[in-house]
Amino acid sequence: MTRVTRRGVPLLLVTAAGAGALLAPQAARAAPRPAEPVAAIERAAHPLRSTDPGGTTRDLGPLGRMVGDASVVGLGEATHGSHEFFTMKERVFRHLVEKKGFTTFAQEMSWTTGLRFDAYVRGGRGDARELAHRELAKTPWDTEEYVHLLRWMRAYNDKHPERPLRFMGNDLNYPEQGTELFDGVRAYVRAHEPDLLKRIDGLYAPLRRVTDGDTYMALPRAERRALAKKAWAAHDLLKERGTGRDDKAFALALHHALSVAQTGDMYAFPLDTDEGKKDAMLYRDRIMAENTAWWQRYTGGKVFLSAHNAHVAYESYDPRYPKMQGAFLRDRLGKRYASIGFTFNEGSFMAQGADDEKWKPITLGPATRGMNEHTLDKVRFDDYYVDLRKLPDATRKWLDTARETRSIGSGWPDGPYEVRLAPSHDVLIHLHDVTAAHRQSQ
Repeated sequence: MTRVTRRGVPLLLVTAAGAGALLAPQAARAAPRPAEPVAAIERAAHPLRSTDPGGTTRDLGPLGRMVGDASVVGLGEATHGSHEFFTMKERVFRHLVEKKGFTTFAQEMSWTTGLRFDAYVRGGRGDARELAHRELAKTPWDTEEYVHLLRWMRAYNDKHPERPLRFMGNDLNYPEQGTELFDGVRAYVRAHEPDLLKRIDGLYAPLRRVTDGDTYMALPRAERRALAKKAWAAHDLLKERGTGRDDKAFALALHHALSVAQTGDMYAFPLDTDEGKKDAMLYRDRIMAENTAWWQRYTGGKVFLSAHNAHVAYESYDPRYPKMQGAFLRDRLGKRYASIGFTFNEGSFMAQGADDEKWKPITLGPATRGMNEHTLDKVRFDDYYVDLRKLPDATRKWLDTARETRSIGSGWPDGPYEVRLAPSHDVLIHLHDVTAAHRQSQ
């Protein structure tokens, strides 16, 4: 379906004629105030043909040039529950796969869930819908849109077995994931280092008995810290034995052990205190970045990282999150990491209410004066993207200023937050309106 601008001009005509060739009637929209950078953004903006995957991606050609030689590209989302953010991510991922050689879709979900999705997209048993619901029922991603992505990745791999796509979860391996990682480490040790098996089993035995997060957190903190030490002891034992070894089986087994240790560390923080939560969130963003960078080296391919705007950004706007994953990735990768953020003017999203865990649609009206989105939406294209690094100095200065911006996680209400867009992302995608994602079930 051809998208149109709010003035009713077909987007394809705007694209063909050039951004400056069609002048909007002055009555159609109030003239921007002198301090607002609408004209400069409009000159630099690239209109989107669609937010739906499929069809031509010629309109994304400039986005590929903005990404350049980055080996990891983070694409955020302004809500965790809007249809267009999910579908646009699939559209951009497809484009990067086909035009830039990307091979991995990474998500801020558990390492074990990532392994299970990776097995599915590479031809493993199971149904995408059932798998997604089983793994993601408590998360924002148990959606029809996510099922569509998994099925497309599997179909792509069926046609391109010589260059398969991969799926990666870069987050903690929460206790609810079961004993899969313990079993993976044990299988490797039994096959390659059998003399270590008894020691590994002894270190992991008390960890195997903790089957869910509530049970884990009910333990005294001293006991949780002791469990973390056992997890690290197992990791270090395997790492020492494999010093100088360069094979994929060992590297994967060691990262399984690392994920167990990372989880132990996270649950050892004093999460019942504000300072403990702050330290834990700093740790979480750091290890998500480390895991992503590790996977990129392990596979040798380029990684598309999907997360919330906040997590792919270079700058934090919330004191509860001292440093974000995007900043850690920039520290590690330099310009080989690129951050793309999302904004939207109005529309709906799925979120959990303050008093219950049921997902429900929330609708917001247009952004109001003083918000970043209010100005961004004055650009004549409904949906567009712009390279924030290439804007004139005066426009960059405007975008360097913290302003109220929609940044919504799993729960509602959330915010408002004051965000500096230019220091946070390299590229910005703005959508005029969004609709609620389609949950598989409640």
